[in-house]
Amino acid sequence: MEIRLSDLESTLGHTFLRPELLVRALTHRSLANEQSNGINDDADGDNERLEFLGDAVLGLVVAESLFLLHPEWREGELTRVRAQLVSRQHMAEVAESLDLGRHLRLSRGEDRSGLRRKSTVLSNAMEAVIGAIFLDGGLDPVRTFVRRRVMGETAEQLARELHSGAALGNYKSALQEHLQAAHAGTPVYKIKSESGPDHRKRFLVEVRLKPAEGEPGKPLARGLGSTKKNAEQDAARRALARLTRARVAQNAAPAAGQDVPAAGRDLPAEETAAE
Repeated sequence: MEIRLSDLESTLGHTFLRPELLVRALTHRSLANEQSNGINDDADGDNERLEFLGDAVLGLVVAESLFLLHPEWREGELTRVRAQLVSRQHMAEVAESLDLGRHLRLSRGEDRSGLRRKSTVLSNAMEAVIGAIFLDGGLDPVRTFVRRRVMGETAEQLARELHSGAALGNYKSALQEHLQAAHAGTPVYKIKSESGPDHRKRFLVEVRLKPAEGEPGKPLARGLGSTKKNAEQDAARRALARLTRARVAQNAAPAAGQDVPAAGRDLPAEETAAE
């Protein structure tokens, strides 16, 4: 446990003076209930109270950061971006990037059920860890963690979307609006492959541009996700980014002309192999 906690502390960028707080933040109620039934009378308790605290601290730190970074934004703009950054979906993604699921303390039954990979459990645990960091070190280490791991490139991307008028976080809607404005056709999504066991599914989805009914359409991009919805959003995000790059290149060299790149080229090599 000490070795695993040390690894996680390194990833979090915070060494706990009170490591029992981190242990509690990683403890799911299934294990706490199991221990309270006589297996361990000295149970640490579950992470639900820390989750409550972490949720509040997270909202405060994100709001403070956005307030300072974007003095030109009004309340509505600040609220929209904050909502995306503190959403359960985004917090689950942050937890996945830290491999937080590997460190969760679950009952044996729930561990076998695949609970440590569920997005709700991951997002709750991530908020609990933030609560634990706050209790252990105050706001400063929370600010450092949140700005690096929770905000980072995501906050910058959301700021660009807000400036462009795109639907924040809803890349499918933004892609459809982009294509409709250009009279280019309709995006169509298709699952190309599924991999992994039921509790750790990975979906590869392709989005194609269909200019007319009955035509095969031109591939725009492919996306990955733990659910079909997430994979479709990822594909739409990649397609938007590539269409934007192509438009910039066309404006820079209109005579050269630009074609839509083949699907999958913007994915890592190990992912394009799934094609």
